[in-house]
Amino acid sequence: MHHHNEIRLSGNIVDLIREKIFKGTVVIRDGKIAAIEPGDVTGEHYILPGFIDAHVHIESSMLIPSEFARLAVVHGTVATVSDPHEIANVLGMAGVNYMIENGKQVPFKFFFGAPSCVPATGFESSGAVIDAQQLDKLLSQPDIYYLSEMMNYPGVLYNDAEVMAKLAAARKHNKPVDGHAPGLKGEEARKYIEAGITTDHECFSMEEALDKIKYGMKIQIREGSAARNFEALVPLLADHADKVLFCSDDKHPDDLVKGHINQLVRRAVAAGYPAMKVLRSCILNPIHHYALQVGLLRPGDDADLIVVKDLKDFDVLKTYIRGKLVAENGKTLIGSVDADKPNLFVADEITPEQLAVEASGNTMRVIKVIAGELITEEMLVNPKTESNRVVADLDRDILKLVVLNRYKKAAPAIGFIHNLGFRNGAIASTVAHDSHNIIATGTSDQEISRAINLLIASKGGIVLVNGEQEHLLPLPVAGLMSADDGYKTAAGYEKINHLTRQLGTELEAPFMALSFMALLVIPQLKLSDAGLFDGTKFEFTNLFVEQ
Repeated sequence: MHHHNEIRLSGNIVDLIREKIFKGTVVIRDGKIAAIEPGDVTGEHYILPGFIDAHVHIESSMLIPSEFARLAVVHGTVATVSDPHEIANVLGMAGVNYMIENGKQVPFKFFFGAPSCVPATGFESSGAVIDAQQLDKLLSQPDIYYLSEMMNYPGVLYNDAEVMAKLAAARKHNKPVDGHAPGLKGEEARKYIEAGITTDHECFSMEEALDKIKYGMKIQIREGSAARNFEALVPLLADHADKVLFCSDDKHPDDLVKGHINQLVRRAVAAGYPAMKVLRSCILNPIHHYALQVGLLRPGDDADLIVVKDLKDFDVLKTYIRGKLVAENGKTLIGSVDADKPNLFVADEITPEQLAVEASGNTMRVIKVIAGELITEEMLVNPKTESNRVVADLDRDILKLVVLNRYKKAAPAIGFIHNLGFRNGAIASTVAHDSHNIIATGTSDQEISRAINLLIASKGGIVLVNGEQEHLLPLPVAGLMSADDGYKTAAGYEKINHLTRQLGTELEAPFMALSFMALLVIPQLKLSDAGLFDGTKFEFTNLFVEQ
């Protein structure tokens, strides 16, 4: 007998657990899979469980979770393992709870972690601190699935007491711990992993990945808007597919419109790896590793599944979550929700005069940007001066870089940066990893201060100033996200990026490059709101080299 709320889907059924594909019909009732009936049916398309992004910061899409979901389901994504450490650096526990509550407003499966490194370092000002005690409280919540990336790997290697207390809290609540240990190999990798850290998304070589696998770790192959390691690591699928998960880490809104994990699946299959192996890696592995409540196409499971045209291009025809059709033929069927816009913003407007830098030596440290990389280099130059003040030097492509604390009133920190390529104008952003103070760069103090003041007036966003031209994309949620329609935000981001390229930069994503210039945990030279920082020695340094 047919129930009125019964959905029947026929075609080629992909059973990831038994590694079989057979013709049949999937029967969905009350959001669950009621039955799977093998049988000769018409329909050439394939029915399989939905895709999972195994490590992503929703905030980097500049969309609140409910909007991220609207865009992601179009590409067959049904769940994300998400680290809310961006908003946690601004709003602490309240920020994490905001993400969880907003995510519950839509039919999508968000699995949030408890951020392990807020603030990222003690050399910068964040809006909040989450200590081991608060983490213990977060990890006790059923809505928190794991301890998110332990970026403080020196703290793990040197048995820092606070770090050890955080790892112990995860053990106590029986929740896995995510890693972040770029370049760690051999003994150091072993020690880091033996501390109970189970995944890593920061590998950039096969050698490093194989060392980490040898000591028991799972590798998240990352391909996002910022870092791209897919080409280097996809060969892991040959012998270690059971240890591999796929993730984006950071996905900007314009990129999310184009695709998500489906792109990685398509590329892996095109590279010659069997579809079954690839699908098990990006669906089965995250579900098992994080104990996610996501259906795997078994009777009794939640009906979280997708219908694709074939197992080559993986064009997504339909996406179902808990039996609800949430996307069809490239269109989202999830509606936008009304959302609160929590924030923390204290900074005062600044004047161009506050950006003046006295020349106190003839050798100055400059941050050298490396296109497509998060690491920078230190460059020593003879500064260009006007009446004993250091000024931007467009001929040598040296611009001023400013970081202003947005959580309390403070003087701006000032440095200089090479390789951005701006010939005019200025840009500024409140997306500045990981503490999200205001970061700005440009060709004149006048325009830099105007850009900063526009952000202070709007309490967050990204902005471009060029002569008379002012262009702002507001990000009122924590200064990181927009609560607007995600497609509109994506178009706005694409437009401001395009305008920025007209200022002379060759960088694909200038705002993204800027956002990592205050990320102190990635060497070599960075700028925090408290000053110039040497990421190799892990200490502050001076703008001028002592003569």
